Amino acid sequence: MPLDAHLARLELSTPDVNALADFYRRSYGMQVEQTGAVVRLTAPGRELRLHEGPANQFVSASFRMARAELLAQHREHLGAQGVEFQLLECGGHVVKDPEGRELRFLNPKPATAAATPAGVLPGRLQHYAVRTPDPQRLVDFYVERLGFTLSDRVVDDQGGLGAAFLRTDHEHHTLAIFRAPVVRFDHFSCETDDWETLRDWADHMAEVDIMLAWGVGRHGPGNDNFFMVADPDGNLAEISCDLEVCAPDRPVGLWKHRPQTLNRWGVAIMRS
Repeated sequence: MPLDAHLARLELSTPDVNALADFYRRSYGMQVEQTGAVVRLTAPGRELRLHEGPANQFVSASFRMARAELLAQHREHLGAQGVEFQLLECGGHVVKDPEGRELRFLNPKPATAAATPAGVLPGRLQHYAVRTPDPQRLVDFYVERLGFTLSDRVVDDQGGLGAAFLRTDHEHHTLAIFRAPVVRFDHFSCETDDWETLRDWADHMAEVDIMLAWGVGRHGPGNDNFFMVADPDGNLAEISCDLEVCAPDRPVGLWKHRPQTLNRWGVAIMRS
């Protein structure tokens, strides 16, 4: 069953919660709220939670279904695929991927017309990425077991999978998987309105004395414009715009594993 859901929240672990909270307050304009051992970071359209723990790992990703009835259908699909899940008090359910990451599937959130605070730029939490030595195992699990849809594959000269881009709705990818020597978090991305607003985000980073770590550039898979910054733990955080919108019957794309695939305009961060 293909999913119809969007990314709603990420929870990361870090050895220095305060340093990461301050970074995202300055860079992404997020409000900081301490709730017990967890720090909640919010701004219109984006939410992160920080837990004390090892750097470069995420605790969970939360997805909101487009319609409430899809939750029950997804649980039926999980059962048919032999995937264990636990029910949540909120009515959703949670599973773990083969590398131990928690994935929460939740009810739709009632539509609200929350105003964007003055001085806070628009940026909707849209996708995230992980690194793994075995990308094919993760792709098989997310596509065959969970219902994600494969948009694009990146392969090396020997036919090995270097990266994969998976979607959960009409946008090109909600999850990117990169081949790398170790299991770790790679980046998250917030989608902004257009090219001019991406420029405004870059100007904002300059104003708060945060240097761009990669970009401005244009990805091949997804065809979006982007830049990335690096947080104190070395996680990448992206602002992008104009991400490809996919038809349900879009064929899977195939790309060569080379720098020009990840950045059509210049240098690339190659994970392997």
